[in-house]
Amino acid sequence: MPLLRRRRIKIILAAVCIAATFCSCSFGGRGSENAEKADFFAMDTYMSVTAYGESAQKAAELAKDEVQRLDKLWSVTDENSEIFAVNGGGEVSVSGETAQLISFMLEMAKRTGGALEPTLYPVVKAWGFTGGENRVPSGEEIQELLKNVGYEKVTVSGNNVTLPSGVMLDTGAVGKGYASDKAAEILKENGVDSALIDLGGNIVMIGRKPDGKEWKIGVRDPEGNGVVGVISASDCAIVTSGVYERNFTAADGTVYGHIIDPKSGAPVDNDILSVTIIASEGRLCDALSTALFVMGKDGAIEHWRTHKDFEMIMLCKDGQAYVTEGIKDRFEADEKHKGMKINVITG
Repeated sequence: MPLLRRRRIKIILAAVCIAATFCSCSFGGRGSENAEKADFFAMDTYMSVTAYGESAQKAAELAKDEVQRLDKLWSVTDENSEIFAVNGGGEVSVSGETAQLISFMLEMAKRTGGALEPTLYPVVKAWGFTGGENRVPSGEEIQELLKNVGYEKVTVSGNNVTLPSGVMLDTGAVGKGYASDKAAEILKENGVDSALIDLGGNIVMIGRKPDGKEWKIGVRDPEGNGVVGVISASDCAIVTSGVYERNFTAADGTVYGHIIDPKSGAPVDNDILSVTIIASEGRLCDALSTALFVMGKDGAIEHWRTHKDFEMIMLCKDGQAYVTEGIKDRFEADEKHKGMKINVITG
């Protein structure tokens, strides 16, 4: 099976130049004096909610509380979580949020032909990517674990979830995106119409910046420092997937990334360095960024042409970028990457 043979630097989304803009802007009484930021740790990563307006402080705290509440429901390692209970097997009654999350994962698994596979947890755990010690499992062990992998094995009926013994769910590919949507709902319900939510690189923008301009979101260089380019956007979500900091180097020098190919049970190694998805919902961005990374360049392009409910930026090992036509005028390469060839994907 193909293996990842060179180290890659964590790929993240960064809001570039936003700090300076925040400090200097003043627009109709909604300048920096009305900015409130809640920083916190949840879902195994650092997060922040920055909101503007008179109700910003209360709204940011409520959004933070909601994300932390969902984290407790969906953790795969917390013995008190609903996902932990579901993974014990049999029929388990869960909250509406958890039932909706699992239903959405199954929907996306079907849509992507299993490229997004919510039952990969036993395989991911065997590689040590869930808080355990990293290791390289044998081919025999992986094949045995793959017998319990398959989203078709999961049943959701109302708020009841049923898993056969040995089948286990992992919400990692969708949880942060789903939580970002819930945080956005709370901010809007509390009168916030300008905010930036960053849940470990899962970005959601509410409206525009306080000065009325679009947000500038940088796409990190997957093989170096800084950013490859900047996306101008507003009132949408942006998520990037790639080989993140969750990787390890084996004794033979091979570096293994945390995104697992559901077919082989091994870390993905294809022609993509990173996939950035832009869409109306964080949950869709989160699911597709993982699934399309697994599919590879050709599969990702075909999926966009079939559905067209998202935009995409792919950075590939051939040194080129592949950008869907709906985002091409909103993506600009930075100075160091002006020579990068940008291929526009059309329908």
